Amino acid sequence: MSKNIIISASADGLGWCMATFLIDQGHTVYLSDINQQKIDEIQKHPLINKKIFIENVNAGDPSSVKKYFETLSKKISSIDALINNVGIAGPTGSMENLSVEEWRQTIDINLNSHFYFTKYAIPLLKNNKGGSIINLSSTAGLFGFPLRTPYVASKWAIIGMTKSLAMELGEFNIRVNAICPGSVSGDRMKRVIEAKAKSLEISEQELQEDYESMVSLKTFVDKEDIANMAVFLLSNEARRISGQIMTVDGNTERMN
Repeated sequence: MSKNIIISASADGLGWCMATFLIDQGHTVYLSDINQQKIDEIQKHPLINKKIFIENVNAGDPSSVKKYFETLSKKISSIDALINNVGIAGPTGSMENLSVEEWRQTIDINLNSHFYFTKYAIPLLKNNKGGSIINLSSTAGLFGFPLRTPYVASKWAIIGMTKSLAMELGEFNIRVNAICPGSVSGDRMKRVIEAKAKSLEISEQELQEDYESMVSLKTFVDKEDIANMAVFLLSNEARRISGQIMTVDGNTERMN
């Protein structure tokens, strides 16, 4: 059965990967992103205005998110699912050398955006008599990670939010789960490795090999692995799964 699904930060990368997987299953996706260039590319997709709807939204700005939902509510009165995918890597460096602006930006985008989207999505899920919320956390939300404190703090908070919301919304048949990806292959991880290697004064190759050694399977995961988990959590087969933290990481053994 076709579902209406909102995905934040979904014009590129993992968000777009999840969107394409869900579109292939016949679902309709309501996307948002701040990258206008990527939005313009999606506007050329043959399914635009049929199975794909996308708006420019600054997920860290509550007024922008509110406006998005006001626009969305003119199209639909209920949704089946929300995927809170928005997030940034944040700065790399010791706590004493981080700026207040870097800290606030990471928390605003990685954590507060989840609150904004969830706040406005809950009435639409209740109108649907139930549904699902998926929050994207990280294995960094389960381990300490030196030199990445703002990112780690935001990802731990998402797990707490997920657990609490699962309790709060269970009576409305709304399931809430979090996915914790490990290191995901792609441009974003390359930038993280570049920044941390520079901070540690080691080669990027050496750092990548160290990252790979931290997981039992000795490899990064792909965005498709995360998309497959999201598809499962939105399926009827997962109808009794709520309040869970689903790691897709090759089994992280350590983070430092």
